[in-house]
Amino acid sequence: MILKRWLVGDPLKTAQARHERLSKAIALPIFSSNAISSVAYASEEILLVLVLAGAAAVTWSIPVSLAILFLILVLTISYRQIIYEYPEGGGAYVVARSNLGDKPALVAAAALMIDYVLTVAVSMAAGIAALTSAVPSLFIHREALGLVAILFIIVMNLRGVRESGKFFAVPTYFAIVALGLLVVVGTVRSLSDPTGSPPIASLAEVENLTLFLILRSFAAGCSAVTGMEIVSNAVKAFRPPESKNAATTMLWMSAILASLFIGISWMAYHHGILPKTDETVISQLAHLTFGTGVIYYAVQIGTMALLILAANGAFAGFPQLASILARDGFMPHQMATFGDRLVFSNGIVILGVFACLLLVVFEGDTHALIPLYAIGVFVSFTLSQAGMVKRWLVKKGPHWQTKLIVNGVGALTTGIATIIIASTKLTQGAWIVFLLIAILLLMFQGIRSHYKAVTEQIALDRRGERPPLPRRNIVIIPISGLNRAVVRALDYARSRPGEVRAVYVDLDPEESAKVKIQWAQWGGGVNLIALSSPYRSVLRSLLDYVEEVLEKDPNTWITVVIPEILPARWWQNILHNQRALMLKASLLFKDRVILIDVPYHLTR
Repeated sequence: MILKRWLVGDPLKTAQARHERLSKAIALPIFSSNAISSVAYASEEILLVLVLAGAAAVTWSIPVSLAILFLILVLTISYRQIIYEYPEGGGAYVVARSNLGDKPALVAAAALMIDYVLTVAVSMAAGIAALTSAVPSLFIHREALGLVAILFIIVMNLRGVRESGKFFAVPTYFAIVALGLLVVVGTVRSLSDPTGSPPIASLAEVENLTLFLILRSFAAGCSAVTGMEIVSNAVKAFRPPESKNAATTMLWMSAILASLFIGISWMAYHHGILPKTDETVISQLAHLTFGTGVIYYAVQIGTMALLILAANGAFAGFPQLASILARDGFMPHQMATFGDRLVFSNGIVILGVFACLLLVVFEGDTHALIPLYAIGVFVSFTLSQAGMVKRWLVKKGPHWQTKLIVNGVGALTTGIATIIIASTKLTQGAWIVFLLIAILLLMFQGIRSHYKAVTEQIALDRRGERPPLPRRNIVIIPISGLNRAVVRALDYARSRPGEVRAVYVDLDPEESAKVKIQWAQWGGGVNLIALSSPYRSVLRSLLDYVEEVLEKDPNTWITVVIPEILPARWWQNILHNQRALMLKASLLFKDRVILIDVPYHLTR
């Protein structure tokens, strides 16, 4: 508990929730770091595909980047409409559920949740790649460094939205300024360079330059728009007026994202930059622009910080989405419960655990993770835009035709992008994402069915008829000998109404005789029943006796009072048998059996 308070901080009162809401200046680094950070690898991913067709194919990086820029514009306008239309938040899931039904909504939710896990893993892997580009000796430790970074992000998010936002704001803004400086200085120099693009070293053609290859590069570059939906998921996290502040933040984020992305793509094309295994494209551009001085390391540090903090956007979006799903009965109810610091702590921890697992499985390799990336988020993009199209057709309202056109274009473009991404990345592991979506759908439906069954079984009958009360209550105390703990439990049992019986399993005739003598002195007149156990199974004998009593009278309750010795130190539990724990676990699922634990606390 002391360690938890040191790491997470003191609990916050529920009344303080309103004060934990975010201003636009703090919300921007929290919710947009995911999207903006993608500029560190999106242009590089485009080049990684194009170079397969030789150096000449790199010229296609600009048309592909412009296509992605158009996608950013469409999504910005579309999601601003969603923010105003659904001020309670929830993004694609809420839009799809209210307009398209449960199944499309759950597909969107499953896709987003997978994408959030991938976001954390990819961001951490890319952030560590930026670090190892500047300090190559750390390359062999990239997995461990990534895990440490994820744990740090988890702890900071558990401390609360506002506190984590203030902490992450400075490095995020520093990173934006550093990358902005790189783009501005580099672009000005490239535009003023009369010599044009230097010749690119010749490369062996692995594949022919085909439409399919260009589409593959577009699919790889679409990682640039991942994270754009996070603001719409967390509208309620903003200060009033929530929708206006969220929409403004969305606009700021998109402007920064578009400027940095197209600037980096242009500079890479102009300077003939090609991807390297041991150095990122950003690092190469910073070297060309600033040399190896302080500004170069500032860009690398800023890029690393932005990529690592990009995970913070997922830690803001995933718990919010999980809480809404829990509210609707598709996730465990615990996911909708605030923790001590007024954040959805369970969602934060679960996201962190799965991201760590993914990072280890893929050995911290960014390029191995990115083929799985962007698929889920584009599925949610398409469903959210399609849902908005149906909403305008049904609801209409002021300027509904214009809004319909905007979301219609959004649905069409993101739908085409989804098909391209899915078809081009299917053999690279994208099938795993679709398999996981199917598994999550089954999980959501299973959880919903369980909660529905629970509600039906525990709901009071409308006619007000109560079931008949059992006529008897038999109190059973299982004992293994006589001591203070047993006497304490016996005294409690005797205070309960009903017949009290002590049950002892006879394993040793001599020991049993001693127990019976002691019981005559300390038993207080309670009947002692000795059970034989030919195979020396105490637990089985006790369970059989309970079953026998239940079968004799179907109108009987059995209250099992369990004496339990609790050591003074946690490690001392190892020195004691866990018979009480096993007995409780065995009896917990039996009908008409009530368990009462009577602890006896040791002092040393």
